Amino acid sequence: MNKPTPPAYVGFGMLTPVYIMALDKLPSHNTGAIVHQVSEYVYDDAAIIACNLRQWNVPTGMIGTSVGDDLLGHYVADTLEKMGVQGKVRFTKKYKTPLEVNVSDKTGARTYFWQRSPEILGTLDTADLSMLKDAQLMYVDWYDGDPIIRAMNEARRCGVPIFLNLEHGHNDPDILEKYASRATICQAVTDDAQIGKKRSMLSVAKKLLKAGIKTAIITMASQGCMVVQDDEIIRVLAPKVKAVDGSGAGATFSSGFIYAYLKNWSLEESVRFAIAAASLKVTRSGLKMFPVKEIKAVANKLRVERMVYRDNQFHELDKLISQAQESQLVKESKKLVQKLLPKKKTERRKIKRSLVE
Repeated sequence: MNKPTPPAYVGFGMLTPVYIMALDKLPSHNTGAIVHQVSEYVYDDAAIIACNLRQWNVPTGMIGTSVGDDLLGHYVADTLEKMGVQGKVRFTKKYKTPLEVNVSDKTGARTYFWQRSPEILGTLDTADLSMLKDAQLMYVDWYDGDPIIRAMNEARRCGVPIFLNLEHGHNDPDILEKYASRATICQAVTDDAQIGKKRSMLSVAKKLLKAGIKTAIITMASQGCMVVQDDEIIRVLAPKVKAVDGSGAGATFSSGFIYAYLKNWSLEESVRFAIAAASLKVTRSGLKMFPVKEIKAVANKLRVERMVYRDNQFHELDKLISQAQESQLVKESKKLVQKLLPKKKTERRKIKRSLVE
């Protein structure tokens, strides 16, 4: 039996089954609503990404929390195995497998209910990290807390780039210092509601760059995202789609960006693909990915804005080009004027001679 290809992607974090319920609108308090579809999957984001990338034929692995030795725990293990995600799922009799329930409405909003405890997250402290040795990238979520630090340190020791999902954690200086300082790529949002303006995105991006992040990704839900890498800045606007289920949209964006990263695509291609993948995902319930070819077709049509980061400032590329063109035009105009106008010295000589005569 041939050994499987070592995982290019390794996720580290919480393992939990999830029920995703799609409905038209969240009901008022103490009332109900008709659910159109219920999907079952394995959460959190690290596991979602591992499963998403497998659908695009990327070898992946998952280092997760222990799960209960019960039906839900075995469902998690069986699902990951069926998807082809490498890594041993550990069972424990100390607690039941935690459950997450997500409710998505047609606006793309997501309301979630989850079970998390220090005891569950603490099992990450004893997880085997040997899978990181041959990985090309590791993913972690800031909300899994300090257990991710051990994995981040090991990844750095092995020379493995780290993708950190920081969300709005950048608002806390201690969290920013503790987690972002260890990461290579960081995905964040402008605020808790995941919305904001261009100035907000630039402010968060600058904060991440100062923290040592090499690639800063600022997502803005339906408003697209901005990615800053070195002095290059790409803003991609999301297409207008009819949202059905917003659950997993952020993880799908991460999946798309990571897929492109592992394929060594350009920054613009990576952002385009990530936005297209996330936008298509919300058009149907569940976490079945669209084919790469279909995502690329959407990605190629997206609107893009380009900027540059120089001298600790952000500049719109179109304006810089326009200014440069204007500057060149002014120089050429001055040269032309100098050629057309007579020289002043010659004029003075002619005047003097005429006065003498």
